[in-house]
Amino acid sequence: MSLPQRLEDFAGAWTVSRVITDRTGGPEGRFAGVAELTPDPEGLIYTETGQLRLGAAAPFHATRRYLWRADGDAILTFFDDGRPFHRIALGEAQARDLHDCPPDIYRVLYDFGGWPRWTARWDVTGPRKDYLMVSQYGRA
Repeated sequence: MSLPQRLEDFAGAWTVSRVITDRTGGPEGRFAGVAELTPDPEGLIYTETGQLRLGAAAPFHATRRYLWRADGDAILTFFDDGRPFHRIALGEAQARDLHDCPPDIYRVLYDFGGWPRWTARWDVTGPRKDYLMVSQYGRA
């Protein structure tokens, strides 16, 4: 089985398909777009662009940006303003981590078992949040 071993394995363009399930009964969200991971002097910049649809509403343009940095056998991710986000362990079929953002908790499970296709599954809970967000990636 092939698995990502280093930060550079993620460089390039990826298609992204995402489903957001609101467990409080809100509308389902669906995102379709592209994630570009481009080199910068410190690692990679993750830039995602696409269309997000919430329930029956008209889709709208959505973007997000993160910084990815090599850290031994892992990747440290940061928000685009430099604040720490979470860690992605490499070399295993699955990697788990969490981002504690009181009062909310964001738990992630990465699945690299079908590399170069991979999945990020975010389980988000808090006083006003309760949703599951599953993103599937494939080479563009």
